[in-house]
Amino acid sequence: MSISITDFTPLEQTALLTEYARALDSRDAHSILHDTLADEVVGQIDYDFAGFRIPANVVRQTALRAKLLDTRVAKFIAQHPDAVVVDLGAGLGTPRQRVAPPAGVDWYSIDLPRVITLRTRLVQPAAGDHPVAADLTGGEWVDAVPAGRPTIVIADGLFAFLSEQQVIELLGRVIDRFGSGQLAFNDYGRIGLLSRLSMKLAPRGMFRMLNQVWANPGFSDPQTPQRWEPRLRLVEQACLAHAAEVDDFPGAARRLTKLSGKVKSIAQRARVLRYRF
Repeated sequence: MSISITDFTPLEQTALLTEYARALDSRDAHSILHDTLADEVVGQIDYDFAGFRIPANVVRQTALRAKLLDTRVAKFIAQHPDAVVVDLGAGLGTPRQRVAPPAGVDWYSIDLPRVITLRTRLVQPAAGDHPVAADLTGGEWVDAVPAGRPTIVIADGLFAFLSEQQVIELLGRVIDRFGSGQLAFNDYGRIGLLSRLSMKLAPRGMFRMLNQVWANPGFSDPQTPQRWEPRLRLVEQACLAHAAEVDDFPGAARRLTKLSGKVKSIAQRARVLRYRF
């Protein structure tokens, strides 16, 4: 029996949006992430997913940023087989299943209570899985995650829905709790007035919904988080347009993406940033 979703807030619905994008990618002949589990999860939910009207370029971008984050988590785990992975704003995503870490790794998936309730009904937990229901604008969630072990913190899409001040406070709580480790998240660059106006004027669909919850103007300079939180040190900026996977995009999309990658200001609108702390 499908699980009917009728009363999620726009913020909670962003978990459905990203999972559906990963599901669409898995159905494509040019799939980037190959996350067939996302398609299984979506198939168990009674919701108007088609109403999101997700453009193909957004599907590719969602899948590619997830793959880039997976790669960085896998590398960290290879170096630290006793690692703790903290997935902030985990939604219905299954990066743990894609990465398939060894038994010594603990994986904490943190999101809003109703999202976590849905997640636990749809995603079969494995040893080392720890779903945590919490509002990330508060600090109580950190007590659920152990400190003193090698830690990588990831956030796929989350920071767009927090204000700049909330992001700064969250970064401080992360470093206060874990002391040292790595932070990796996807970033959209600076969101200008034209982009916000485009979302506001968009017809019904994902952009109209996102306009209700987008809270962060973003930044162009990847050094900016270091100014917010001096304990961070940038170690990598990976623009999606420069990823090797772009070579496998269908023809027109491949050419357009490679062309956009030659313009720094455009390439920086979709990237994964990684920091040490």
